[in-house]
Amino acid sequence: MNSDAREENTNNSTARVECPNGDSACGYLREIIQLREEVVRLNEQNRTDALTGLYNFRFFNEVIAIEMERTRRSGQTMALILLDVDHFKLFNDRLGHEAGNTALRHISRLIAQTVRKLDMACRFGGEEFVIILPDTELGQAVQVAERLREALTSAPIAIEDNEPVLLTLSAGVDTYTPMCGGTADSLLRRVDAWLYQAKHQGRNRVAHPVPEQKTAGAAVTPEEKAALLGSTGR
Repeated sequence: MNSDAREENTNNSTARVECPNGDSACGYLREIIQLREEVVRLNEQNRTDALTGLYNFRFFNEVIAIEMERTRRSGQTMALILLDVDHFKLFNDRLGHEAGNTALRHISRLIAQTVRKLDMACRFGGEEFVIILPDTELGQAVQVAERLREALTSAPIAIEDNEPVLLTLSAGVDTYTPMCGGTADSLLRRVDAWLYQAKHQGRNRVAHPVPEQKTAGAAVTPEEKAALLGSTGR
């Protein structure tokens, strides 16, 4: 939640809190406002990853089912991207845990700069990230994943007392439509399988299903054309 939204919430809270008997100098007023502000802050913490500032795994679990239901109702397509930083354990072992945190914050900023406001980028755990893209076809989602991959490969990470380090990522992409059915778990397993394929094929790549090609209508044979025109072909 941004600062403007927080300020609006605080102003709304102040406007709604009234002291008994209309006493504007009520000693409890400020305490009530502070408690409400604390509730807002705690709610924000419950859905945000402390290190990266992205949504957390708990938020993802809550919202994915909601987005799938909205997709079923709207008839649109929802895409899911699962990202994993390549050889991150080796990076951590070589440069240390704090350098790993610096890298994760760097990658999170790239993600936040790349996705749309309606997309939901979450830290899935460790060095994995997941992005929910509402109303997004497979080809569009693949483009987003490729932009993220290219952004990371063109932006070495500045690590204190070390030369800038270049990291890469692998990604799996798939979609959910009202026609395909399934659960959030089955969708996630499909995307994870594509991520595994990207890793298996050498890393620093995006793996996904082959997009369906829109084909033109089948050619009409002379016999069919004659039948349609009411001709015997003679």
